[in-house]
Amino acid sequence: MARKKKPLPIFEHITITDIAAEGKALVRITIPEHDGTPESQLVVFVPFCVPGDVVDLQITKKKHSYAEARVIRFHQYSNIRTVPPCQHFCICGGCKWQNLPYQEQLKAKQKQVYDQLTRIGHLQLPVPGTTDDNGTTFHEILGSVKEYEYRNKLEFGFSNKRWLTMEEVKSGATFDNMNACGFHITGAFDKIFPIEKCWLMDDLHNQIRNSIYDYAIEHDLSFFDLKEQTGLLRDLMIRNSNTGEWMVLLQFHFDHSSKERLKKDETDAKALLQYIADKFQIISSLLYVDNQKRNDTFGDLELTVFKGNDHIFELMEDLRFKVGPKSFYQTNTEQAYHLYSVARAFAFDTPPSPITHHPSPLVYDLYTGTGTIANFVAKNARKVIGIEYVPEAIEDAKVNSEINHINNTLFYAGDMKDILTEEFIAEHGRPDIIITDPPRAGMHQDVVNVILKAHPKRIVYVSCNPATQARDLSLLCSEYRIERIQPVDMFPHTPHVENVVLLTSST
Repeated sequence: MARKKKPLPIFEHITITDIAAEGKALVRITIPEHDGTPESQLVVFVPFCVPGDVVDLQITKKKHSYAEARVIRFHQYSNIRTVPPCQHFCICGGCKWQNLPYQEQLKAKQKQVYDQLTRIGHLQLPVPGTTDDNGTTFHEILGSVKEYEYRNKLEFGFSNKRWLTMEEVKSGATFDNMNACGFHITGAFDKIFPIEKCWLMDDLHNQIRNSIYDYAIEHDLSFFDLKEQTGLLRDLMIRNSNTGEWMVLLQFHFDHSSKERLKKDETDAKALLQYIADKFQIISSLLYVDNQKRNDTFGDLELTVFKGNDHIFELMEDLRFKVGPKSFYQTNTEQAYHLYSVARAFAFDTPPSPITHHPSPLVYDLYTGTGTIANFVAKNARKVIGIEYVPEAIEDAKVNSEINHINNTLFYAGDMKDILTEEFIAEHGRPDIIITDPPRAGMHQDVVNVILKAHPKRIVYVSCNPATQARDLSLLCSEYRIERIQPVDMFPHTPHVENVVLLTSST
């Protein structure tokens, strides 16, 4: 006979006290002594709450030292809580902090950066907004120019199995149409929650997405079934730029089981694409792909241009950056400019200094992507050498140099720890400045070791994950000292934060 699981506890009239990682709130609950068990304290993580909320909590998962819970009743709302504008808040899971005023979000992100650098990296740092006796300055976080409509790219999935909310399930209603276009639900990989209005991108993207959905329903187009791997409509990507250009990419899944079915799918797809082109003439890049893979990635697939170009352009100062459907570009265009301006200022001591007027430094730009930072700082340098794992990104970087008539950049593709070796440095010269912008996992220890051996005068470390940045900084600080720290918010209403750190040689 199966052993009955012990019911998870409910805690009543609990006051939420703090903000935690991943956009959750936090409270520490004292568990009283019981049947010889000593008093203990349980850290509980709760989504969609803000400090000051008074709630009843149902524990949903319990570990030895912490638990997760959901709110089953609000007794009192916090006086700092704000009303989320989005009708999908709490369901789609994208903007976990819309109920928290933006200034409070910035405080939480700044604290997150400080806590991770000091606790994980064991770094001795001044509190944000101050300079310590060693000359280290921890700047206050730089907030985003825009709080909403700041993204230049969003991706949506199509599914014939739409996610039903708890209220819809409890209602007992039947739904004739289970097709959806929207966001994947965490923990339910084969289901899509239908989105009517997302606030993260210019509202035109809502009109495009909703028009595609309405057309598909009206013309009885099939939506993708992830488990069965059938259905015509699979994914939708929408990009726009600060030049006013729009790109739309539709992923189809054509039925290749017979010539007749393939021909019908191709005819239906092209009719939909023509409808989009006619209705939204602002779209300058309309593309599609037949994706027969078991995942939605299309980096290795050939795309077809239905209308216009295979790219759009972004502007940054006097530079133009070519952005294709496979290109990486920071998704908050305006804030990317401020992020890169901080990196450039840290690298070259701008505004002005002698190093600015005599562009002599040799710069290595690690994890260069499409060369945005490399090209952005090239006018300050004798030469910039960019290294990146993705070959297609390196080709974009070269094109961006060519477009902007920049002739002092070199780009190399390959695994960072294999490319950046002592032999590479002996061939190309010891860098005066290294700018590194690694992925969330941070830098491989081999890369850190080569940086230490190269011993540049300055290291500018741009990170999208202060936790792994803290780990790497603790290694670099064996020979460098932290001079400046600047958190930058790229993603309002989410817990994500960027951080830029300047390290200078201590010898």
